Amino acid sequence: MASEQEFQRVSKQLQELLDGLKFGSVTLIVQDGKIVQIEKSEKVRLK
Repeated sequence: MASEQEFQRVSKQLQELLDGLKFGSVTLIVQDGKIVQIEKSEKVRLK
């Protein structure tokens, strides 16, 4: 189980990624019950 400090750090990183994301996805990579990687894919819509 993640410590409160780890949870706060990951939560802050996720919020920063989501703040600027208009179209796309965020993927969490988990190993042994812990988040070890965060991937962000952003799509740019051309009109």
